Amino acid sequence: MNRIYALMGVAVAATLLGACSTPMPTRAELDQLTQEIIARSFREEGQAKLDRIQPDEDNRLCAESDLTGVALDPKVAQAIEARNLATIQAPSDGKFLGDWRQGEVIAQSGAGKTWTDKEGSVNGGNCYNCHQISQEELSYGTLGPSLYNYGKIRGVIDPSSAQAKPIVDYTWGKLHNARAYNACSSMPRFGHKGILSEAQIKHLMALLLDPASAVNR
Repeated sequence: MNRIYALMGVAVAATLLGACSTPMPTRAELDQLTQEIIARSFREEGQAKLDRIQPDEDNRLCAESDLTGVALDPKVAQAIEARNLATIQAPSDGKFLGDWRQGEVIAQSGAGKTWTDKEGSVNGGNCYNCHQISQEELSYGTLGPSLYNYGKIRGVIDPSSAQAKPIVDYTWGKLHNARAYNACSSMPRFGHKGILSEAQIKHLMALLLDPASAVNR
């Protein structure tokens, strides 16, 4: 009996040694395999396109930082911000503010960018999912800072004045491409990625900066 146990032990040991001798796949190989599995599992439908499973370089770098828990090298972060800053386009007609009432509708709407949303349908900003904006809204997210009194706190009495220009420019840029100011911002790049139209961004600008808006009263 002891001899049988000894032989079984040898067999188990040999199996374990064989398993240990098999080289583990590298991280790059695992990443490649993961991408292949994802690509086979998704299809284009409605507004959901396959480009979203092929992250751009900035998304890749930020995702890798999140995965490993290692902060981006400051030079890499600066390069990401510089690349995204270069994409920001000023309003085609030079006017930054639209109608704050329409801006509130856009901020409330979470429509868009899913496979059930038809191509060409209007997207919302879903702003309340991450921010407090007006006191009237009782349910809002806290992933982002409160935007209540956004313009008032920053002293924007007349959005067309020279004094307000730095805040107006920054707010426009933040809505257009948030990564211009924070390399791995989780805020959607509304203008850069075509999520919202120029007119929609103007309406959100008015919601945040118009002294008459519900945000600033």
